[in-house]
Amino acid sequence: MLHGNLSGLKAGQMAALERIYRRRIAPEQIVTVELARFLTELSFELRRQLGVIIDRQGTVVYVIVGDDREIVIPDLSGYSLGRSGLRGLRCIHTHLREEGLSQDDLTDLALLRLDLMAVVTVRDRGQPGLVEYAHLLPANPDGKGVEILRVPSLFDLELDLGAFLRGLEAELERKLAETVDLSDRREKALLISVSPASRREIEESLDELNELARTADVVVLDRVVQRTRQTNPKYLMGEGKIREVIINALQRGVTLLVFDQDLSPAQVRSLSEMTEIKVIDRTQLILDIFARRAHTLDGKVQVELAQLKYILPRLVGKGLAMSRLMGGVGGRGPGETKLEIDRRRIRDRISRLERQLDDLSRGRLQRRQRRIRAGLPIISIVGYTNAGKSTLLNMLTRSEVFTEDLLFATLDTATRRLRFPHEREVIITDTVGFIRNLPKSLMGAFKSTLEELEDADLLLHLVDLANPRFAEQIAAVEAILRDLELDTKPTLLVFNKCDQVDAAETAAECRRHHAVAVSALQRDSLTPLLDELERRFWPKTTGNP
Repeated sequence: MLHGNLSGLKAGQMAALERIYRRRIAPEQIVTVELARFLTELSFELRRQLGVIIDRQGTVVYVIVGDDREIVIPDLSGYSLGRSGLRGLRCIHTHLREEGLSQDDLTDLALLRLDLMAVVTVRDRGQPGLVEYAHLLPANPDGKGVEILRVPSLFDLELDLGAFLRGLEAELERKLAETVDLSDRREKALLISVSPASRREIEESLDELNELARTADVVVLDRVVQRTRQTNPKYLMGEGKIREVIINALQRGVTLLVFDQDLSPAQVRSLSEMTEIKVIDRTQLILDIFARRAHTLDGKVQVELAQLKYILPRLVGKGLAMSRLMGGVGGRGPGETKLEIDRRRIRDRISRLERQLDDLSRGRLQRRQRRIRAGLPIISIVGYTNAGKSTLLNMLTRSEVFTEDLLFATLDTATRRLRFPHEREVIITDTVGFIRNLPKSLMGAFKSTLEELEDADLLLHLVDLANPRFAEQIAAVEAILRDLELDTKPTLLVFNKCDQVDAAETAAECRRHHAVAVSALQRDSLTPLLDELERRFWPKTTGNP
């Protein structure tokens, strides 16, 4: 099958091109003189560039017809990258003028990770002229990514390609192993931010994105920042810059590009067409974490629903763009099983999940009504993710709710009874953590949490005082509570991890914010909090006004 610009070709010309597939090239040769001469003669006749893609065994896998300026290389995703990062394919094509490799040729070489990119120029009467070829280079102090070599004619091509590629792959692997553990099968990510915000704000947001990646078990290799007044509607950043970023990522063994900003469906498609590296954004990374952390039926249904609603506008058909979009990190859960289904079936599944969620919601409502009828006060612990909410619940109620030093370590709501002296009890609920810039599309995944907050008599706003950005985290949680119309609920601010902060500073912050300080890991530190809760719920019996 021929590829490219086939319009206007005669049947005999088509047949001649198709016969190229029968040719075999020795593994040590870049191209045979006979094949190169055939390409230049036919290229001269057609006034079009012609090209072939050849694998390591010397088999012609693609024959490409271009125009007078370029050829367009077809999708090569079926040929995976090796450990060295090379694809095991080389491209040889013609140029109608006495000119060497173009910048587009070199870009294709780097983006597609070809073994070699070669051009044979076409002279008068279709005779082959000079030959120029290029190959990728291992990482080097000069930052040079490509080496270009030129010989005056085909007869001067003396390179033993097989031996050369074995040496090049060995060196590429050696250099890659200096920065990346090749035996580590986890995703290797490059974090990218394109924003008009200040450098400090961008770095803080990327620090948080780095923590999200760590939670998703992703290895972060580097980060790229571009401050710009106006983002590119197609690629978010400029086309030249994103090509440079992708080429650098491929050199370093990156398998995942994570954007700190939300990508539109069109941007995801455009980026995915440019590279086989998976492209996800902050929202998709959070959804992946949710899919990992959801254990109850409620949680699993909510997360799958959120994922499907995210995926739906990005389903534009089958093929490469979808395969890059889904699978692995950012594609866990429904993405692994619904990659090839069409929009109608996705919508049907969403409808079924919404009905199931309504049924589960009625069950939660009945349980909450039973708690309300019992007359017990209800406390909900809210706060920024990883502030220590589950740890505090465990210490207060001697429970064993899962805890870990990760963002969104717990997604499912946990409810326990907290007993006070004089046979008094309250119901205390641990809720999923919040995060700044929480996309509205993710609010559905918090549905069970939000329902618990609506019934709460008191919100315990837990803050990680040891975090240098605790003030911004307080503001972020308060903003989300306002968006949810929960800011009128009685709230008690509690500073956690006071054992990691100077006592005088802790006392000053408590006075400034009218807060109580605790360390969720030290039971003795919880006395002031328990006293304050008793004072709020049973003021007469505690002797307070």
